[in-house]
Amino acid sequence: MIDGFSKQYQCHRLVYFESFDDVRNAIDREKQLKRWNRAKKVFLIERGNPTWEDLSAEWGQLIEKQVPPLAS
Repeated sequence: MIDGFSKQYQCHRLVYFESFDDVRNAIDREKQLKRWNRAKKVFLIERGNPTWEDLSAEWGQLIEKQVPPLAS
């Protein structure tokens, strides 16, 4: 939908993510992961998601279930 890395490389699945309370820690971790070789990144993904399932597949459905409809 938006021009950038995901569109250029046709990324369509989220197979790994980490969350942080502090954006500086997130940036530091991203820089660390960018220095890793592919084999190390694949190992990290497969340790937590061995079948490479799309972790975002149900996000829209979960939000719809959590947010009550607006009163009419």
